[in-house]
Amino acid sequence: MRELIALACSECKRKNYTTTKNKRTMTDKLALRKFCKFCGRHTLHRETKI
Repeated sequence: MRELIALACSECKRKNYTTTKNKRTMTDKLALRKFCKFCGRHTLHRETKI
């Protein structure tokens, strides 16, 4: 039931993280503030396809 997703930085658009998500209970897109090693600061990372 859980599917693999990638988290991409909203500023530089690079894919930095991968995680899993339950598609049945969480239908909207995941957005987390994580550290981007390319930007050098914490930015909003949104769910993208792998």
